[in-house]
Amino acid sequence: MLKSIAFIIILSLILGKFFKKIKLPPILAFLIVGITLGPFAMNLIDKKILDISSELRTIALVIILTRAGLSLDIDDLKKIGRPAVLMCFVPAVFEMCAVGIFAPIFLKVDVLDAFIIGSIIAAVSPAVVVPRMIRLIEEGYGDEHKIPQLILAGSSCDDVFCIVVFTSLTSLAQTGDINVFKFIAIPFSILIGSVVGAGIGFVLVKFFKRFHMRDTVKVLIILSISFLLLELEKITPIPFSGLIAIMALSMVMKKIYEDLAERLSEKYNKLWVGAEIFLFVLVGATVNVKYAINSGIMVVVLVICALIIRMVGVYASVLKTKLTPKERLFCMVAYTPKATVQAAIGAIPLSMGLKVGDMALTVAVISILITAPFGAIMVDNLYKKLLTR
Repeated sequence: MLKSIAFIIILSLILGKFFKKIKLPPILAFLIVGITLGPFAMNLIDKKILDISSELRTIALVIILTRAGLSLDIDDLKKIGRPAVLMCFVPAVFEMCAVGIFAPIFLKVDVLDAFIIGSIIAAVSPAVVVPRMIRLIEEGYGDEHKIPQLILAGSSCDDVFCIVVFTSLTSLAQTGDINVFKFIAIPFSILIGSVVGAGIGFVLVKFFKRFHMRDTVKVLIILSISFLLLELEKITPIPFSGLIAIMALSMVMKKIYEDLAERLSEKYNKLWVGAEIFLFVLVGATVNVKYAINSGIMVVVLVICALIIRMVGVYASVLKTKLTPKERLFCMVAYTPKATVQAAIGAIPLSMGLKVGDMALTVAVISILITAPFGAIMVDNLYKKLLTR
């Protein structure tokens, strides 16, 4: 295991540095390292690491969502209003419907299977989006109309929505019954998660003000509570989103103890350096390149068509706002990257024995390979041209 970890870190740092020099995002280098070292190529990643890859990816997701919350101002979200709510589900619905229409034509699957595929690839990737939006906030780009905050807020809720839809559709495919309650529970899940997270954040601020301790210890406490919130989501009978709770927790800390939030954000920035490497290397390790190539050009066409329709959904979400045409274009581009959710749930239909399993995994992989680099490159190269500082 130690040898695998060494290979992952050293190769990722070297290749990531090279990609930076040629103006490409390092995450593309990490994906390539994961594909190369993974079980479908050189097979140099220890099986023990692959067995816990889901948990490692979750830890990375917790770090980046906490970091996002520590950068978000609640007052900014109030100013954004309606578009922030629409971004939580409208672009995803547009993309799911696009896949539901085009997949039966391009891939010869039935409509239910098409929507299962759509629910997998419709989720935006916080791991790609969040670091870039935080950088924009720090540099002051898009601040007048709160563009980075709009995208940050929408991306986490977008994931919750897509995962719930995916769970319901796979249940329908397996048993023939769909749980309508899960769809109704989505807003309650977000609301309860927000309230619980905000309450814990308030208590933590009081605790940290009363008892002196190093910021590193505070980070460990917040991380531990974040992990418990994700476990609580699995066992509680009421609808509850652990990811939303984690963001709400850190947003409340930002609101009522800004000085501490800034210091903790610096700590999380350092944690993200390592977490980002392992997240995208392990995502890359899930990619079976041969199967992806053999799946044909129609999968690529499907992903591109769905992405275009998704961008239309983003445009619809920001209609009748004060955003300029350039700012709307930036929102459309910035909301395209896929990676984390696709890597986490792409293989589930296959493990469930659904007939769409192989195809669902293939489309998930192709969507990562196309959209993660595309979204990262476009944001990195366009934000100074499309947003005002």
